[in-house]
Amino acid sequence: MGSGYRIEACTGTDRGDRDYQQDQLALLAHPRVSGCLLGVVADGMGGRSGGRKAADQVMLTARQLFERYHPGDDRPGEFLLRLAREAHMVIRLTAVAAEQEPHSTLAAFLLEADGACHWAHSGDSRLYHFRAGRLLTHSRDHSLVQALVERGELTPRQARDDPRSNMLLHCLGNENEPEIGRHDIAAMQAGDCLLVCSDGIWHYFSDEELAQVTEQLPPRGACELLVRQARERACGSGDNLSLIVLKFLPLAAS
Repeated sequence: MGSGYRIEACTGTDRGDRDYQQDQLALLAHPRVSGCLLGVVADGMGGRSGGRKAADQVMLTARQLFERYHPGDDRPGEFLLRLAREAHMVIRLTAVAAEQEPHSTLAAFLLEADGACHWAHSGDSRLYHFRAGRLLTHSRDHSLVQALVERGELTPRQARDDPRSNMLLHCLGNENEPEIGRHDIAAMQAGDCLLVCSDGIWHYFSDEELAQVTEQLPPRGACELLVRQARERACGSGDNLSLIVLKFLPLAAS
């Protein structure tokens, strides 16, 4: 475990107001190295069975590759890119075999035992890094509305309410090779928080609200509150919800 902190974590999922669940997530401890963790959120798309199968393929790929990952020898950034590309390939092969159009987002982090943290993402599932209740950074969506925000044609607030908010430019399973966003954090610190979630969560909150909730509540309480408020704010039209919350807390005084 990285020096200077201990970790508390919780995951949460909810079907929202949909008839079926296509979000999938995993928070995995490395089988051989203490303090090495992999977290993955995948939001499947493509019909009732297709989207779920795509998200399931992301989880299966993540588990298989993580079992063979060798911390200290393998490069974490390359591992995450391989996870994304292999999951993309498997989804594409599944689509050909089943004549479906399955797709999935990806938001994954790899926490090393020394405290370094590495991200990879494609689509509009997000990773957030908070420190002492303030947002340091979050992943950039591969979506049409995000591109419009960057061109100055929409504000972030307008983007959340825009009817095109679910149109993705990149995700796993597309015909073209997906863009994979990457980010590296040199060292997590006591007072930090990682939030990984599908758009069924972040769509209904400002960055400041997410920072406040994750700062003030333990991971389980934060997951429960965010799911409950997202359901309420969706007013009966909410998407599937999934999230992972990790809090890096000071070590207890000896």
